[in-house]
Formats: sequence, C-alpha cells, structure tokens
Amino acid sequence: MGVVVARTGRLARLGDPLAYVMDLLGPALRGRLRLVGRDSGSTAEGARRAVRELVEAERARIVVTLAGTEVLPAVADACEEAGVPCLSSTFPWQVYYYGGARRRWTYHFCWGLDDIAETFADLWEAAGGAGRTVGCLWNDGPQGTWSRHGRHGFLPAARARGHRLVDPAGYREPAAALDAHAAAFAEAGVDVVTSAATGADLGVFRRAAAARGLPLRLITCSRWLAYPPAVTAPAEEPPQADVATLVYWTPDHPYRSSLDGTSAAELAERYERATGGQWLQPLGLAYALVEVAAHALDTADDPTVPESVAAALGSTRLETMAGPLDWTSGPEPHIATVRLAGGQWQRGRRHPYELVVVDGRGVDGLPVGGELRLPDGAL
Repeated sequence: MGVVVARTGRLARLGDPLAYVMDLLGPALRGRLRLVGRDSGSTAEGARRAVRELVEAERARIVVTLAGTEVLPAVADACEEAGVPCLSSTFPWQVYYYGGARRRWTYHFCWGLDDIAETFADLWEAAGGAGRTVGCLWNDGPQGTWSRHGRHGFLPAARARGHRLVDPAGYREPAAALDAHAAAFAEAGVDVVTSAATGADLGVFRRAAAARGLPLRLITCSRWLAYPPAVTAPAEEPPQADVATLVYWTPDHPYRSSLDGTSAAELAERYERATGGQWLQPLGLAYALVEVAAHALDTADDPTVPESVAAALGSTRLETMAGPLDWTSGPEPHIATVRLAGGQWQRGRRHPYELVVVDGRGVDGLPVGGELRLPDGAL
C-alpha cells in the first residue's frame, strides 16, 4: 500500500494524522501488506512524483491519500496515468467527481458541498430562525468557484432552504484586507457569515467586521476549521473562537475499526498520548483510508491485478472508523459519502478550545456535547 502524505509544506498538519496511522497500523498489518509512504511536499508536482516512486520503485498495488485542492487531484491523475487504484478523502465529493476527468482507477469518500450547506443551514436557523441573510466569505480559487456552482455547489443547496446569500467578489488568499466584504455585508443587513477561509483570513475578516461594528449572530466555516485553534497565551482569543463548523469525526462518534474493533475514543486517546497534541478530525478519515484499502486488497480476486483491486473497491460496503462507507450506493460511481454533524469551537476543559457537537442529527448515536453559543443579545 502506497501512501502519499504531506510531511512538509503548508499541508503538513493534514499529513500528521495519516503519518500517525501509518506508524500505528503498519506493524499490525505486517504479514498482510506493507505500508510505504512518500512526502508530497504539499505540491501537485511533489504528489505526482510521490505516486511515480510508489508505483515504480515500491510496486504499490494501491495508493491512498488525504490532500488539498491541488494535491489530491494530482495524486488521482497520476494514479490514472499509472493504472493503479487510488483511494482518497477530505475533498467534497462534487469537486472531486465533477472537477476533473472521469475516473477509472480512483475512488473517493467524503461529504458533499450540499451536505455542508444543509449542516450550516441547521446552525443558522438555530441561531435566529428561518430565512437568514447570510454573507459568503469565499475566495477566488477552486473553493469559492465550487461553493458558487449553480448546480453542484453550496449556494443552491443553501438557497433551497430559504436563506438569502450575499456573495461579494471572491478574495485572493492570503487576504490582506477584507473591508469591502464587511461593508457589503453591513449594507445587505447580514447577520450570519459563512466561509471556508483559513484561520488567518478569518482573523482578517473578524477585525474588519469589528471595526465596522457589524453585528453577527454566527460565523460558520469549513475547510481549515477542522483543526483546533492555535492558542499561544491563556487569554488569547483565536479567530476560530465560537465559530461553528462541520463535524465528521470526534472521540464521541459511535464508530469502530473494522480491523480490530478500536473505538473512536480509544484512537483519539492513543493519538494524544503518542503525539502530545490534541486529536484532529482527519484522524478518523486517515484510519479509514487504510481500513478500506486493506479490505480491498483482502477481498480482491487477485490483489496483484489492478482491475481486481479496483473492482473490490467499487463493491466495498464497510463499517469503518469514519462510519459506514458504501461504494455500491453512492451519489455517483466511485463515491461513498461521510455523515456530518454541526459543531462549534468553544473554550474547553482539557484543551484551550474544543470542538463541541451542538447538533448531532446527521449522525445516529452521536451525543450532543453542548448548546450553540451566541453573542450576548444575539437572539
């Protein structure tokens, strides 16, 4: 099993859970398969090079990855060119499926842009009822383009819930200033903002909104908000403070490993004990990548034949650390979906900020950890 993992560059934090899972499961799977990793360097070219090395030098029978907007498609394209099955995650499935060439060898599991919109709409309505006026803080890159897509994006799904979305021109990352967005939102009477900004860009916007006196009930943000805020001083309030986000994996999720029965809580505890850091949402997806790939190799008629491994992936139905994954009934061929809940980054007990599940309706058996927190006088 080849693993394309970001150990250096801007995606290195996304690579941490996958690198940990390799170290954790490599010895446990010894005798069944060998896990070999290559660093993507967080670039598309580095990803393509990593795939070539894994296929040509290591004779990988399947390649797995967690990656970003440019890197994940590069891994998938390189696997298509090499004729090697690939499994990936952490990329809304519409962007993966509709954003590139049709896939023969590559398979994916994730939530959709419409799933994010539905989850966030639930949170907007919890913050102030139906028919909110929502400001869209979206960039001018692929994230913003796909969020706006008239058929497959976030925008139509949110509007279908009866919300009015205000979308100024996309901004360039990293943002130097977002005063124009704050001004447009104030003029439109925005009381909720949604985004997929980096933490740094979210901080730029929040300062601009505060300077204009823009009263906001709630900010919802995906993408980088899967990660705990970085806090360097006890009294510091990071840009992510009280921001609501999507929740796809926590220690409280009722999920277990198909390999040995390890629970989500046990995996999170082991990660924190081994790394000294706070558990990360992508940890569950990283673990599931290895589970599903191992299952495909085990169930393939001949794991040395690419067509056989691809067929096994396409027929996989498995209870995993990321929940139930089913490639036989996905929204499109080669796609399985991940269930979402709603959460919020709140001051924590064990860590400075913790992801609290405030709406668990999307995941059976997931307990709610607290109420949605709003500014004083917001309701």
